[in-house]
Amino acid sequence: MIRPSEYELKLLRHLWRDKRLSAREIQTLSETETQWSFSATRKTLERMVDKGLLAIETVHGVKTYVAAQGKLETLAALVSDFAKNVLDLTEPVPAATFAHSRNISPNEIAELEAMLEKLSKADDQ
Repeated sequence: MIRPSEYELKLLRHLWRDKRLSAREIQTLSETETQWSFSATRKTLERMVDKGLLAIETVHGVKTYVAAQGKLETLAALVSDFAKNVLDLTEPVPAATFAHSRNISPNEIAELEAMLEKLSKADDQ
């Protein structure tokens, strides 16, 4: 699992929601969060492709980006890593922690909880 940086997560969030976006669309959606120029956004997207976080798909002659890693898998890995290495928790973080997230649906919470439990068991072995 590739661990995205803070700013890569800001870009990924838009792709997880909208599935496929052009560089210009990503820049427009993330501009208030990142304060980046279009060229800075485009360069970050290129690095994310190189790292394996994004894939490029051409649609009607337009280069678009899609997330190469799922939202829940990425979040589960990040949360599990934080719980273990920063908080020194021995039990998985309860998925109820995410109940008020605007980025995770109620259906996704159950799936995320299962992933966190699985990662916790894998860490125990």
